[in-house]
Amino acid sequence: MGSDGQTIHEITSISGVGFGFLALIVGVHRSWITRQEAIDRANLMLRSLGAVKRFHGAFPHFVHSSGGKTIPFAKFDDGGDLVETALLVQALICAREFFDEPTSTEMDLRRSVTHIVEAVEWNWFTQGKPGPLYWHWSPRFGWAKNLPIAGWNEALVTYVLAAGSAAHPINPVSYHSGWARDGEIRNGAKYRGVMLPLGEPYGGPLFLSQYSFCTLDPRGLGDVYCSDYLEQVHAHSLINYRYCSTRYAPEDGWGLSACDGPKGYAVNSPTDDHGIIATTAALSSMPFLPVRSIRAAVRFLQWRDGALRGRFGLMDSFQPSTGWVSKTHLAIDQGPVVAMMENHRSGLIWDLFMNAAEVSRGLIKLGFHTDRYRQTDDLLASR
Repeated sequence: MGSDGQTIHEITSISGVGFGFLALIVGVHRSWITRQEAIDRANLMLRSLGAVKRFHGAFPHFVHSSGGKTIPFAKFDDGGDLVETALLVQALICAREFFDEPTSTEMDLRRSVTHIVEAVEWNWFTQGKPGPLYWHWSPRFGWAKNLPIAGWNEALVTYVLAAGSAAHPINPVSYHSGWARDGEIRNGAKYRGVMLPLGEPYGGPLFLSQYSFCTLDPRGLGDVYCSDYLEQVHAHSLINYRYCSTRYAPEDGWGLSACDGPKGYAVNSPTDDHGIIATTAALSSMPFLPVRSIRAAVRFLQWRDGALRGRFGLMDSFQPSTGWVSKTHLAIDQGPVVAMMENHRSGLIWDLFMNAAEVSRGLIKLGFHTDRYRQTDDLLASR
């Protein structure tokens, strides 16, 4: 059940919608669906998003599947969720870049995306201060949640998009004092023999290194806090794998993240292990740990004679010690699997996102270096 008593089938996650857009792109690229089928579905999704009430341009975390009415996510959280919004916007930008033909339907798609993207008032979510972005704002409760978006977590792309916004940009100081906490984001310790550049001990649940990097290409991407973000996401994945290798049998695969559990949604990590393996954790690590990820995929498919196979792919999660298997497929888990597998195979989603003007602008303003885009005079002027 959802937070207001609605069944899970009546709840739409805004970030899940974003991952759905990424899956449509991959579907066309791999000829699973036609381009026109994807455009028709994408425009329907965009019309539905247009009916959702936004808060200074930001979407709520959950909405009703029919009608788009806001479903409160938690106490004081019945308004805009900036991280959910960013995870949607990153996918919309990819869709805009992919559907680039001069047909009326694709032009409609690009116009709709532009309207949504440019309406997000990123700078509003600094509370008018030079510090961090804040996760939530409610028309009823204002800033009562008062949760700064501080790393390391899944929200890095939020700062990139906020810095690169043409209409409502943030000052780079928000990134350094907010996200990076004036350098306190650094770690540098070793866990299971692996040095982790950033974040909490053992790295936390794996989605922290996956959601933003469905679109941000970590290869050669660096800044003053991490010289190469591929090193960060690889280390996080490898630590998780090595921990699981000592905790679970080889035939069970590996991967701890947020997922469905016997008692509801649960966040699992090496420092908070509930004995639940999330299939998305290993599979969405494919660009960072390909051999171990592919091996896990095979083991998941074979586990107990196919007990993890479902209508939409592998089930969300399972508990090897009890034999419990989730009966759900979650968009925020399924979507990253599709995007990350494609990034491993072709880099398609990474290419689409990293070539977008607002992304390049945001990375440059925040002081990132990468050889994936040219630092043109126009972009440098906005630094």
